[in-house]
Amino acid sequence: MQNYLMLDATTIEKELFDRYGPLIADDALRIALGYKTTDAFRQALTRKTVPIPIFTFPNRRGKYALVKDVATWLANQRNSSLDPNHNH
Repeated sequence: MQNYLMLDATTIEKELFDRYGPLIADDALRIALGYKTTDAFRQALTRKTVPIPIFTFPNRRGKYALVKDVATWLANQRNSSLDPNHNH
């Protein structure tokens, strides 16, 4: 069995920030959160089941999230899967 280290969200945040800046939107956001299709993401938005705060801007199309929120959520998901007490 391989030992994995807990991942710090700042590592993910830096990579996302370098690629997208402080905000991530639309397809990049959908993919980062693991939604396979635009319809699945849209349905999660409608049902309010997206795991991080999503927002819009006046007079702009699209849905946005902070890279920091995406990175924190991703790190938490990954790290919780490494926890031996975590039930899958």
